[in-house]
Amino acid sequence: MSLPKVYHRFSLFSLHSPSPSPSLLPKSLFFTSSSSSLPLPVKRLHSPPLLRPHSRRFVSGKQFKAKIIMASSRFHHLVPVNAVTAECGGTDTGSDGAASVAYDDVVESASATGYRLPPFEIRDIVDAPPLPALSFSPLRDKILFLKRRSLPPLADLARPEEKLAGIRIDGKCNTRSRMSSYTGIGIHQLMEDGSLGPEKVIQDLPEGAKINFVTWSNNGQHLAFTVRLDEDDGSSGKLRVWVANVDTGKARPLFESPDIYVNSVFDNFVWVNDSTLLVCTIPLSRGDPPRKPLVPSGPKIQSNEQQNVIQARTYQDLLKDEYDEDLFEYYATTQLVLASLDGEMKPFGPPAIYTSMDPSPDQTYILITTTHRPFSFVVPCGRFPKKVEVWKANGEFVRELCDLPLAEDIPIAFNSVRKGMRSINWRADKPSTLYWVETQDGGDAKVEVSPRDIIYTQSPAPHENEQPKILHKLDLRYGGISWCDDTLALVYESWYKTRKVRTWVISPGSEDVNPRILFDRSSEDVYSDPGSPMTRRTLAGTYVIAKLKKEDDGDTYLLLNGSGATPGGNIPFIDLFDINTGSKERIWQSDKEKYFETVVALMSDQKEGELSLNKLKILTSRESKTENTQYNLLSWPEKKACQITNFPHPYPQLKSLQKEMIRYQRKDGVQLTATLYLPPGYDPSRDGPLPCLVWSYPGEFKSKEAASQVRGSPNEFAGIGPTSPLLWLARRFAILSGPTIPIIGEGDEEANDRYIEQLVASAEAAVEEVIRRGVADPNKIAVGGHSYGAFMTANLLAHAPHLFCCGIARSGAYNRTLTPFGFQNEERTLWEATNTYVEMSPFMSANKIKKPILLIHGEEDNNPGTLTMQSDRFFNALKGHGALCRLVILPYESHGYSARESIMHVLWETERWLQKHCVYSSDVKVDVSACKDNAEGTVDSQSKAVGAAGGVKELANLDDDKFHSLRSLL
Repeated sequence: MSLPKVYHRFSLFSLHSPSPSPSLLPKSLFFTSSSSSLPLPVKRLHSPPLLRPHSRRFVSGKQFKAKIIMASSRFHHLVPVNAVTAECGGTDTGSDGAASVAYDDVVESASATGYRLPPFEIRDIVDAPPLPALSFSPLRDKILFLKRRSLPPLADLARPEEKLAGIRIDGKCNTRSRMSSYTGIGIHQLMEDGSLGPEKVIQDLPEGAKINFVTWSNNGQHLAFTVRLDEDDGSSGKLRVWVANVDTGKARPLFESPDIYVNSVFDNFVWVNDSTLLVCTIPLSRGDPPRKPLVPSGPKIQSNEQQNVIQARTYQDLLKDEYDEDLFEYYATTQLVLASLDGEMKPFGPPAIYTSMDPSPDQTYILITTTHRPFSFVVPCGRFPKKVEVWKANGEFVRELCDLPLAEDIPIAFNSVRKGMRSINWRADKPSTLYWVETQDGGDAKVEVSPRDIIYTQSPAPHENEQPKILHKLDLRYGGISWCDDTLALVYESWYKTRKVRTWVISPGSEDVNPRILFDRSSEDVYSDPGSPMTRRTLAGTYVIAKLKKEDDGDTYLLLNGSGATPGGNIPFIDLFDINTGSKERIWQSDKEKYFETVVALMSDQKEGELSLNKLKILTSRESKTENTQYNLLSWPEKKACQITNFPHPYPQLKSLQKEMIRYQRKDGVQLTATLYLPPGYDPSRDGPLPCLVWSYPGEFKSKEAASQVRGSPNEFAGIGPTSPLLWLARRFAILSGPTIPIIGEGDEEANDRYIEQLVASAEAAVEEVIRRGVADPNKIAVGGHSYGAFMTANLLAHAPHLFCCGIARSGAYNRTLTPFGFQNEERTLWEATNTYVEMSPFMSANKIKKPILLIHGEEDNNPGTLTMQSDRFFNALKGHGALCRLVILPYESHGYSARESIMHVLWETERWLQKHCVYSSDVKVDVSACKDNAEGTVDSQSKAVGAAGGVKELANLDDDKFHSLRSLL
């Protein structure tokens, strides 16, 4: 059971996704089902609030002395940062020393080596204790709190890793590298009144245990998880399976032998039934890893003498030679073991590279997937040959379903897929019935054919000559099935090129009932989204569509849960939906005036059969602009809400921040949306305009109408992750978060053919709006972004230098000729759209970039397309044209940054850049009256300028040593 609206210390600005929604801030704290666990907030310790609303401040004696020195100095046009901060509307630090530290944090020589720390206002928020993860028991009567440590040290990332077949392996642990962990497990009873009982801590775990893969048994009586320990040399040891009794809290290793370890390179373990697990183990007969030969046996050769058309995106960490192939096979090979809680164990099948294990709902069969040679040097392991087999739960082989060949030739066009059987699964509403999909277009989306996909179903052990049955045929690409019973299932199909999505109603057990279309709409049209059917948990642990009866009419309904997108923002809802007539009745929706409340899960599904409306229980999350997420149990018929959590504000320093969802128009008539954040206590009429940071991520659309729709809610709580731009609210910045940057290609038009034009027009509209509102100083607006947002940032500095004083680009790609077979949502190749690739590449416009740009990149970036080389070469191009630029490469970091040292340094670099090139931008016209002597010790808080009449020394062009010397002199 997944709760998508709880916060933990992670940011979308530090993680890449193929198509994120930039207007949504990080909301990644979740409840979870019995098979997964993700974070939920609990009580945290905080530093005292650092910001206080004010308009006038007294000046300390030391600050006054600094003013006198400044006035008599030949550098009279510069103001010490502590004086400016204290007198011109900045943060009141409360002590002269703190102000001096803030100054040093910003301007101390950037040529110094070592990791740096940002100002304490930012540091305290990032260093706040992390929140735990939470998981409900299958019976909804208990909740796990999985305790987490704070940001990991860089030493964790520095451990050796093998980059093989598109994945990264920690050979010492025999697991994926860079794996986070829990430090402890607590169990709370969920009382009938909605309160939580006292915590019961899982006992007998070894000191320093790192816990992963926590799962419930289906009956909720036991937990299974892995434990690993750090070894004397600082490396992490191998994983062992542990089990715990939920009632007693006592834990123990599953295997008595200390030599049985988990191989979690792909899968790890799964509950076969309430007392037995199937575990991926390291084969006991495995020797030492293969050694790389000092002298190769021959050259590295790749051949395409068959003249196959093989196009692939720029995947990273691929196999390079025969040694890599041997090493991948060594670490990925697993011996499956059946192990019962009473200590019995036996091998299950031969050693192989097992990638998934899926027991049937009735626990009779297990669907086993393996991969095997021949491997590939051009695609990752997900495209290696794949074999799918059915086994009985006792270890008896039943049959092979398919053995798919190496798939190097999947076309790059969106909606292209692998040939042969795919999406092989068990029906959730049946004891043991298989279903899968097979493409009819050879997997090539450019081939016109009808039908395009066919869904088949069959028993796991069919009789001789028994053929698979056709369940449904689709003209678009298959997108999944929601099962209910033999009378009802919903089938989804979609097509990216047209953004069309369809939902079909089928009767799986009645061949004489014709399928019919239930919904046919555009995926971009969020206003027309009817919602999705809510699911309930079955006794077998699967999830099926919930059916509900009303006592007054006896009819059967579905529950549709939707985001409720409207021009005023999202208003989540639940509708009673008659699947036969299409009629709807809204039985609940969020309070649209102050709160944003979303439906998380059904809580009244412990028993089989149809649900009763009068006994309906729903778990919801509720938040507002200033109130962090709390969870409620909502019970019918009174719809009484019982709050079950009472989490403190995660960053009380910014509790009174100001948030507004603003609307404005692009010059071509497209309506745009952004979220404007302002510091606590800020009043534009009193305090004047602020430095402003614009942070965004472009998106593509097929129509102006869809691009103009509002996404998100004005009442959502502001989630702040470790690299979030919202951290600069603590530094008195205005933040324009996620201004929509729609790149529209209507009809047959390709959106990227007008990328620069639409990008600049969107940015112009955003900047004009914050200036019109009087919250942003037009000379102090910075722009930034991560990944495709970094690409956006570089292009804006090249093509719209009049809008921004500087830019911050993290983990971006800047030369599209290095991603010749498509990028982001572009599916044409470089040779098909040469002009578009070149014109979109800021690398090709490096000579036009005159504003300061800070480039940051992880040295081990594994995201397709954003090789670290992209930032290296872009920096060299900029430097070759005399641009004011800086490149920061973070050792051991990937596409998103995770180590505390790295994150703190990124924040320090960002703060330094913003102070030098935004707050004290050379474009600012100085007004010495802002810092004139005042006998009352006060200043006009609307004065924000720095310097003196007679000219401004360009701080941006001072080298760091001179800047540091100047600071010392002042």
